[in-house]
Amino acid sequence: MRIKHWVFASAIVLPALTIVAGHAGQGMSRAEVRRQAERLGALGKSLFFDPSLSGSGKLACSSCHDPAHGFGPPNALAVQLGGGDMRQPGTRAVPSLKYLQVVPPFTEHFHDSEDEADESIDNGPTGGLTWDGRVDRGADQARIPLLSDLEMGNRDEADVARRVLAAGHGREIAAIAGAKSTADAATVYKTALKALEVYQQDYRTFYPYSSKYDAVLAGKAELTSQEARGLELFKAPNKGNCASCHVSQRGNDGTPPQFTDYGLIALAVPRNRDIPANMDPAYFDLGLCGPLRTDFLKREDYCGLFRTPTLRNVALRQTFFHNGAMHSLSDAVRFYVERETQPERWYPRKADGSIDKYDDLPETAKANVSTDPPFDRKAGDAPALSPAEIDDVVAFLGTLTDGYQPEK
Repeated sequence: MRIKHWVFASAIVLPALTIVAGHAGQGMSRAEVRRQAERLGALGKSLFFDPSLSGSGKLACSSCHDPAHGFGPPNALAVQLGGGDMRQPGTRAVPSLKYLQVVPPFTEHFHDSEDEADESIDNGPTGGLTWDGRVDRGADQARIPLLSDLEMGNRDEADVARRVLAAGHGREIAAIAGAKSTADAATVYKTALKALEVYQQDYRTFYPYSSKYDAVLAGKAELTSQEARGLELFKAPNKGNCASCHVSQRGNDGTPPQFTDYGLIALAVPRNRDIPANMDPAYFDLGLCGPLRTDFLKREDYCGLFRTPTLRNVALRQTFFHNGAMHSLSDAVRFYVERETQPERWYPRKADGSIDKYDDLPETAKANVSTDPPFDRKAGDAPALSPAEIDDVVAFLGTLTDGYQPEK
């Protein structure tokens, strides 16, 4: 495993030397690349926990991506507050930063199947980072909150560079990018972004595969009877059917399951009226077709699609889905099986008394909503999972939390 992780880290660091330090990279020895990776990772960790990089001086990356909560939000707020006055609300729930190391680059047409020789299956829009998949690299992802008026509130790249140096990170920058690098704001900025990217490739922190379920797969632990029932319900196509998107089996090469297929899907999560932006009835967050992503603004068939997150460490969260509309894991699972069978539980009523189904989507986007099981039922049908079975699935999901220690 160490060799595999090291090869991946090298692939990240070598291009960084060309971008940041002006080196070709190919002539460096493995030991030199390792030292450079260690420097970048250490700098990235320091930056990640440093609130002085924000306009308010109070918001660090770790403020919203808390290590104690799977590098997700530390509270039950639907969206977090930021900006120069720490009063500006975001528009989406904060995603986890764990297990992003193998997310593929975004593509509109992802061809994959159990038969690696069969490329006839088009799974549609897949991959990319963030809820709408609009960036592919960790450095590009880090740029978003640093320059957002709703988050860290820096005016521009030079403002970020100034704060990085003012916070005392100049010595580390010089060690990585050269003695004269601190005089160039662009180099400081690029080095900082690359450092944050490399830090988030630390497998011990961000993808340790240390959950109870990983121990079970390794033959070092056993699921309880309830957890085992939950796993079967999770996989069964006629029950939860969760594994159709949240893949629970090892890859063909034996790699651990990621609990996501990286696809983008429209689930029609209810509109969250706790998000201030949603006070405007004309505002819709439509994921792949905008407004934050701008290259597919006119693709109506992409409206309402959001990337399927990993379910690893999901039990540490207090908000679920892209808009934080759910605040318990039980409710999140219940929504899946009751969206169609009991829509009145999840959606408001219109003035005429009818149910306003899919109320967080404009009419033109409602055709994009997934009807795959368990969404293939109709009002009045029995949900795919009973309350007891929902509890079983939730119990299984609790086995995906990192840090499990087998009993000796």
